[in-house]
Amino acid sequence: MALNAEVEAKLQQFIQQSSFANSGVVVTDLDGTAVHEYQGKIVIPKEVELGLMRHYERGRPLILNSLRFPLSVIRTFGQDWYKLSNAPIPTVTLNGSLVGFVKKTEESELVFEEAAAFPLTKEEILEALEGVQGLLNGGIKNVLVFYYPRDWRIGEVIWTPLPENILHVKEKYLSASAVTAVEFPKLQDQMLAEEICMIFLLIDAPEDQLMAYQHTKKSNFITHKGVDKLFGAQAMSELLQCDLRDSMGAGDAELDTFLSGVGLALIVGPQQLGFQGLFDTIKLSDSMELGALLFRAAELAAHKTNG
Repeated sequence: MALNAEVEAKLQQFIQQSSFANSGVVVTDLDGTAVHEYQGKIVIPKEVELGLMRHYERGRPLILNSLRFPLSVIRTFGQDWYKLSNAPIPTVTLNGSLVGFVKKTEESELVFEEAAAFPLTKEEILEALEGVQGLLNGGIKNVLVFYYPRDWRIGEVIWTPLPENILHVKEKYLSASAVTAVEFPKLQDQMLAEEICMIFLLIDAPEDQLMAYQHTKKSNFITHKGVDKLFGAQAMSELLQCDLRDSMGAGDAELDTFLSGVGLALIVGPQQLGFQGLFDTIKLSDSMELGALLFRAAELAAHKTNG
């Protein structure tokens, strides 16, 4: 699949005027960008797979940057991605708050090896739970608290204030390691007793009710102050000793803040995002175009290196 003339020109200019060929990396969001759900399974589109393979063949790492938690990455498409990389995969998870490598053990099991973590403070946890308490006091019971401990093996824990909803929540959120409905004070004690990297609040209530309790969003991702996908990408780039300014990043949503920190930002899909790459920005219609661009970028980088 050939790139259109404008995209080709922007890509060539970036490759020529940056150090991408020698020291740049590709940073990519996962869901909606590099992977998609197809018939209930998360898959890597063939075009993206071919593009990724060309970069791996050049010996360059690719950074995965996702809201997903490590266990989710491992269980869904970890094996397929590892077949491409055949090496530890630099992975930024939980909106930048848990950074490390997906790697294989001697028994060929995939595990996550933490390199850096930026958990919430106790004050930040209390602040988030105070908001939940306000909703409960106001009679809003359709709230779920998802929380993600620093210990990646624990995975995803979901709390509901309604014990009768446990089974429904378990059936709806199959990724959860545990669903609990303990009394609210006990939930607070449990969360304060361990390191939590991210909290996700999901509220199913009318907008006017939410605004009454100063919750204007129906869902909220809460991480330590200043921690987001850009922060996580910067932390990983330091570990890999590469420069984001010489790198390209692909994303499709407002949470993909790393797009403003890379040299070439690749915005995939129809969303109108406000991010601009430090060097340039390219709009791509879908993952097929992303795969074609990644393939071409590897070709151009190899030519520059060999030339």
